[in-house]
Amino acid sequence: MTATPSVLPGCEAVSHANGSAVGVVVIHGFTGSPFSVRGVADAMIAASFDVEVPRLPGHGTTIDDMLPTTWADWSAEVAAARARLAARVDHVVLAGQSMGATLALASALDDPSIAGMVCINPLTRPRTADEIEMIDDLLEDGFGVAPGGSSDIADPDSHDISYEGTPLAPIRSLVVDGVAPISTRFGELAMPLRLFSSRTDHVVDPADGDHLADSWGGPVERTFLERSYHVATRDYDREVVERGSVDFVREVTS
Repeated sequence: MTATPSVLPGCEAVSHANGSAVGVVVIHGFTGSPFSVRGVADAMIAASFDVEVPRLPGHGTTIDDMLPTTWADWSAEVAAARARLAARVDHVVLAGQSMGATLALASALDDPSIAGMVCINPLTRPRTADEIEMIDDLLEDGFGVAPGGSSDIADPDSHDISYEGTPLAPIRSLVVDGVAPISTRFGELAMPLRLFSSRTDHVVDPADGDHLADSWGGPVERTFLERSYHVATRDYDREVVERGSVDFVREVTS
């Protein structure tokens, strides 16, 4: 039997009960970990909200651990975190960064009782047939991981804990099983949306944020981040994201 890789320090899931009537599920992105969004989670905890930060399957250990995981695995973990929180609070808000925002959106489509949504540089548009074909060709040629660099962060004094490289089968599942089926359904969501968009993002096209804002079925408040790249939760504007998210949760649950 193969041993499960140990979770890297700082990448552990978070479950914090403040005895609040309000809870927030905070969801990290593709190849990232709870470390990526810990600042947002800590700000929610400091504001006396209950918090769940799931560690998505295959994340926060080794990249080999992620290779067999799929959208179904990650979305099931988010559903479990949402259920744990809903069992002890009256109002649930979902917050996510990158793929974490995509997972939050899919979760909200399953549960319209969600009080509000916080999306930070979300992935919302399907990929082209050529992009999918390129992934398929690499997989057929025996490539499991595409080369990749460090996290997309402008602040040289900050860092993230994430995998280097892109696991190809999981990214295919993300865009085919995750993004494509929900990309035309955002008009069904009527709860308030707090959207944070980095002007410069080398991972997800800011047009994905445009698509979400333009097709949303309820009120939208959008903040453009002028100094941060994709992982804005660890970048120059992280305090803007943290304060804005806390204020939003207070507004939609008061």
